[in-house]
Amino acid sequence: MMTWKCAAIGILFASGLATPGLAQDAKAGPPQLSFHVAENFLKLPDNVYMAEVVGVALNSQGHIFVVNRGPRPIMEFDKDGAFIRAIADGFPLFEGPHQLRVDANDDLWYIDAAANLVVEFDKQRRIAMVLGRRDEPWTWKTHVIEHAIPMPSSFYQPTDVTWGADGSIFVSDGYGNSRIVKFDQNGNLVKHWGERGTGPGDFNTPHSIVSDAQGNLYVADRANGRIQVFDGDGTFKQEFRIGGPPWSICITPGPNQVMFVGSVGHIYKVALDGKVLGVMGKFGRVPGMFDWVHGIACPDEHTVYAAEELSWRLDKLTLD
Repeated sequence: MMTWKCAAIGILFASGLATPGLAQDAKAGPPQLSFHVAENFLKLPDNVYMAEVVGVALNSQGHIFVVNRGPRPIMEFDKDGAFIRAIADGFPLFEGPHQLRVDANDDLWYIDAAANLVVEFDKQRRIAMVLGRRDEPWTWKTHVIEHAIPMPSSFYQPTDVTWGADGSIFVSDGYGNSRIVKFDQNGNLVKHWGERGTGPGDFNTPHSIVSDAQGNLYVADRANGRIQVFDGDGTFKQEFRIGGPPWSICITPGPNQVMFVGSVGHIYKVALDGKVLGVMGKFGRVPGMFDWVHGIACPDEHTVYAAEELSWRLDKLTLD
C-alpha cells in the first residue's frame, strides 16, 4: 500500500484510510459509529415542503425547530416530529436563512446571512432583540453614503450565534467578514476579533460557534479546515482538526460534554480536547447517508439531528 508524507502535519497517511488533518492515529482512523435513522420523522402538513434544510435546534421541552430556504422558513415540531406551527410566515426578514439556535431561556435566535441580521424571538415568538442591520437601498444615494464603512456592530453575512453564562452574545461573522463579535446581554457591542487569514485567531469562513459549560468558545473555521477554541474574552487557547471541514457544531448538555461536528458526508463525535471519538456516515443523498451537514443538534450523546442542505432533509439519528 502506497503511503506519502503530509508535510503540513508531519505524519504518514495510509492511502484510503485517512485524510489530512485527522486528529487521531492516521493508520487506524477513528472508530466507525453505528446508528439508525428514524424513518419519515417529520410529519409535514399536506402540500407543505421544505427546501434546503440549513439549521435545527431543540428547546427544553424537546420541541424541534427547523430552518429551511422554502416558503415557510421556520417550522416547529413536537418531540415526535408532529408539526406544530410555522413562525413569522410572510415576514420580510427571510432573505438568506442560515441557522437558528435556542438559548437557555428557550428563546429562539434566527440568523439570516443575506439580511445581515441575528433576531431573537421570545417564548411567545415576539421579536425581543435584533442585532445587525438590513441594507436600505432607498437611502443609499442620500445620507447612508456619508457613512459607507459599516459600524463594527453590523455584520457581513453572519452565520451563527451562541451565549456565555453571563448572557454575553457571540456571533460568528461570517462569509464576508472573518471575525467573532461579542455583545453584552443588552445587545451592546463589547468587542470583536479575527480577520481573514490562517494564523491563530484568524478565520476563513467562521461557520458555526458553540460554548461549553466552562465558557470556552468553539468556532468552526470551515475554509481553514479546523476548529479554534477561545475563552469568553477572545483569547486563543488551541486549534484542532478532525479529518474534514467543520460545517456545524453542537455540544451536549450535562457534566461530560462532547461535540458532534457536521461535515461533508460525515458526522464526527469529538471530545472537547479535540480527540475524534468516532465518525459516522458517508456521502450520499438518501437517509442514512449525509451531504452538507449544515446544521446539527445533539440533546444527548446518543441522539443527533442533522440538517442536510443538498437533500432538503432533516434526519433524526440514534447512535447504537
